[in-house]
Amino acid sequence: CCGAQGQHTCRSARAQEGEFLQGTTFPPFLAEVLLRMHSVGICGSDVHYWQHGRIGDFVVKDPIVLGHEASGTVIKVGSGVTHLKAGDRVAIEPGVPRETDEFCKIGRYNLSPTVFFCATPPDNGNLCRYYKHSANFCYKLPDNVTYEEGALIEPLSVGIHACRRAGVTLGSKVFVSGSGPIGLVNVLVAKVMGASTVIITDLSASRLQKAKEIGADFTIQVKNETPKEVASKVESLLGCMPDVTLECTGAQACIQAGVYATRSGGTLVLVGLGPEMVTVPIVNASLREVDIRGVCRYCNTWPVAIALLASKRINVKPLVTHRFPLEKALEAFETNKRGDGVKIMLKCDPNDQNP
Repeated sequence: CCGAQGQHTCRSARAQEGEFLQGTTFPPFLAEVLLRMHSVGICGSDVHYWQHGRIGDFVVKDPIVLGHEASGTVIKVGSGVTHLKAGDRVAIEPGVPRETDEFCKIGRYNLSPTVFFCATPPDNGNLCRYYKHSANFCYKLPDNVTYEEGALIEPLSVGIHACRRAGVTLGSKVFVSGSGPIGLVNVLVAKVMGASTVIITDLSASRLQKAKEIGADFTIQVKNETPKEVASKVESLLGCMPDVTLECTGAQACIQAGVYATRSGGTLVLVGLGPEMVTVPIVNASLREVDIRGVCRYCNTWPVAIALLASKRINVKPLVTHRFPLEKALEAFETNKRGDGVKIMLKCDPNDQNP
């Protein structure tokens, strides 16, 4: 958790049973459940809000509870909830539209301007002992899916949505730029969606090694190469230009490399968030009909992700490299800030620190 000037309030850590945070009031037609939180992953956006107090137009003006990659146990259900009961283990989809608008009607509720989103100012997140959420956006976990896997459905959903937007299919040649947690889940999803070859780039040798371990076919450690030189290396290793590029860093040079690398008629998906304004070789992309597509979080992904995890088609467990109890949230955030490991999990239930 953080304050407007980056001050830790840790209200969550002090929460006792029955004293859950009342951050947002949902519309009456959205029945709610009260959850005992179990596992919450730290996202780069959480660290960015803690350190800088804003991301784009979302500004931290008051103390805010962070956390949106989460799972927990239902302890109480609203009168209108029929698909969940006390004791159910659930994964939480953090984005809930507040009204049924035009975007909800076409199935793209992630684009609704009314969305409540955990840990996006002014909405509180779920890095706390107890938390209430819309029941319709809590998904029951099968017995063979752990709490941590449930929490990892959130970043995994970014990969599912991005690969859908990119049109990854059987035999696709895919270039993933950036080997952080989001780059890694894109590798996992691209592979399970049928990509024949996945190549990934990063500055960090250790993160590239992790990418190799989870299924990347080729890795490139970027040093001082120009965007065109990176694109040339990608083509050389693949033996062709990739059909799809998934840009997961948001860095200007990486976006440029993505344009140069993608084959004519291919697709570049901008997954990572960087500066509001970047210089892009747009004429190159236009003349070669490279489609550039954006990604806004995800939608309609939790059932797919749960099915993939339950069937063991995807294994996200190797992504978790550190675990901390909620009382050591500051230490966990400092570890993430240093860039140590891949995914850091905070354990919110003092009586159950297991994965």
